Amino acid sequence: MFRRIAAVLLLALLIGGGVFWFSLSRDERNLLAHMPTDRNVLFWSQDQRDAAFRTLDAIPLLAEARVIRAGDKPYPLPRGEPLGLDVAGYMKSQRNAGLVIVHDGRVVLEEHGLGFGPQGKWTSFSVAKSLTSTLVGAAVQDGHIRSLDDKVSQYIKGLEGSEYDDVTVRQLLTMTSGVRWNEDYEDPASDVARFNEHEAEEGLDVTVSYMKRLGREAPAGEKWVYKTGETNLIGVLVSEATGKPLAQYLSEKVWAPFGMEQDATWLLGSTGREISGCCIQAATRDMARFGLFMLGGGMAGGRQVLPDGWIAEATTRQADIGTPGKGYGYQWWTYDDGTYAAQGIFGQGIFIDPARKLVIASNSNWPRASLGPEGLAREAFYRQVQAAIDARAGAQREKR
Repeated sequence: MFRRIAAVLLLALLIGGGVFWFSLSRDERNLLAHMPTDRNVLFWSQDQRDAAFRTLDAIPLLAEARVIRAGDKPYPLPRGEPLGLDVAGYMKSQRNAGLVIVHDGRVVLEEHGLGFGPQGKWTSFSVAKSLTSTLVGAAVQDGHIRSLDDKVSQYIKGLEGSEYDDVTVRQLLTMTSGVRWNEDYEDPASDVARFNEHEAEEGLDVTVSYMKRLGREAPAGEKWVYKTGETNLIGVLVSEATGKPLAQYLSEKVWAPFGMEQDATWLLGSTGREISGCCIQAATRDMARFGLFMLGGGMAGGRQVLPDGWIAEATTRQADIGTPGKGYGYQWWTYDDGTYAAQGIFGQGIFIDPARKLVIASNSNWPRASLGPEGLAREAFYRQVQAAIDARAGAQREKR
């Protein structure tokens, strides 16, 4: 169906839409030239992803989007002393579109590739999970969510009588619900591949309609399994609890008051809610600013957005993922050395090192969605940056 739609669009442009064609940006024209043949990003070609990741919100045929409004006073990101790392080979091997490294509040390295630039917006994929979980903290601070130990079905209409009757908000945040789910990105029959195409039951959010049918594989709280569908449920929970769309709530609590430079967008599911496990289109610099928001203790516009202790809980190991030195917090990947990260398929990420006052934001288009050699190389690069920061600090101490 999508192949036919793309062909019709291109024919219309050629016959009578020349003015429209030239009114489009280069990225929008490139997307039309490489229009995906279906909605499932997991099975797009690399060229289609290159075209789409920078402009997913521009073509309503792919998905509608809601704007996350920025404020009128951007948080300053002054230039610092360059870090002195040669990243040309790294950028190429990662197929990196944007890399911004901020140390002690200053940009010490910024590079772009794949024809992308500082004013462009790249889709986040599961980096959005960490922003979604942060909105849970904001909703707790605002009194919209009473306790993380409340049952999920107390907040989400339509989950009553499902396996989520036994699942708490905390267990949803840590992906320890025990509800059965398959996150295999390369299996067309997996839950993560199928649930975006699910047709919702009348009167239900599309995520709720899909998730309420799932069975149980372990008692709640006993087993960690990564589940994008459950982050989508967290988004439904926050919007139900606050009475606001997620994009609006994120704008009010963080995006505008903290000082993001550009409006962002959040793609919507078929029933009109933000796809909260995915799909925030934002500038790489603004994703780095979100890292600074976390480093600053969750303050925005002079107000405390998150409860006392929230960041410490959210960014330390709450669930064992079976990998030495690593764990899972509240939708953040955690490391036992005190660092933590937001990660998205195909190479999106925010890495945060509180001890070094370091944030690394990056956007890429890896060959595969699943974690492969590029992921290991990215972690090695994080360590390389940390070593460079430490070496600089040591040199400065010797000068004193």
